[in-house]
Amino acid sequence: MTPTVKVPDATVCLPPAVGRLIELALDEDLGRGDVTSESIFGSHETAQAIILAKSELVLSGLDVAMAVFQSVDARIATTPLFSDGSSIHSHTQVLRVEGPLRSILAAERTALNFLQRLSGVATLTRRYVHAVAGTEARIVDTRKTAPGFRFLDKRAVRHGGAHNHRADLGSGVLIKDNHVAAAGGVGEAIRRARAYAPHTVRIEAEITTLEQVSDALAAGVEILLLDNMSPELVREALLRLPSPGDPRRPLVEVSGGVSLATVRAYAEAGADLISVGALTHSVTAADLSLEVEA
Repeated sequence: MTPTVKVPDATVCLPPAVGRLIELALDEDLGRGDVTSESIFGSHETAQAIILAKSELVLSGLDVAMAVFQSVDARIATTPLFSDGSSIHSHTQVLRVEGPLRSILAAERTALNFLQRLSGVATLTRRYVHAVAGTEARIVDTRKTAPGFRFLDKRAVRHGGAHNHRADLGSGVLIKDNHVAAAGGVGEAIRRARAYAPHTVRIEAEITTLEQVSDALAAGVEILLLDNMSPELVREALLRLPSPGDPRRPLVEVSGGVSLATVRAYAEAGADLISVGALTHSVTAADLSLEVEA
């Protein structure tokens, strides 16, 4: 059954895929039991513990961590002290845990693995969002997520204040370099996609050269993905588009090689969207720990 957990101000239902992911993670770590805790502590012993943020971070995955504890032992009570998306100072308690000591220790690593990764995604995302503050550009993620973590990784991006790109291959048309090569050109690929795709779906095409911009426009592209272009080339590409306000003007997304050092330059060059794979594929885990109270 999909666990339902309470967080401040909301009740969040985790989808079945997350429930399966929790089961896999617990089986991986707890499949043969916890020989250490079972050797030291009796089944009757109880304890209180806290999860502590040990650095500045943006919280994500608190409900997943709570579901892990509940999955290990329904007798464990969890009390969240913040909501996902909260900016947390170092040395701040984010979750209180109470129940059978063996069970708390058995769930500890798996709960922290989820919470640290997802808070790391949200924290890095918030840095990118702050880097483009005051511009019209929006930060978006990519499909470069950890296998099985797609829902959670993309939700963590939203907790960080950014937006989601495609959830999967079926949620939008995005013509990439291999499509272009196999179809014989970007214009031909766009025309084929337009003939097949539902009218509710916008056509996005990856552009790697300025020469492809005209072909894409002529074929009716609705979103241009300018890939691995410098901010200067992005400005030049935008000069080739219809004027702002013209209904023929496509949205412009920038991707490839974007970093915290360069993201504002792309925003100021006029990009509508800036997709950053590093939000989910190169994340550094946030520093959190579980501490049993004496």
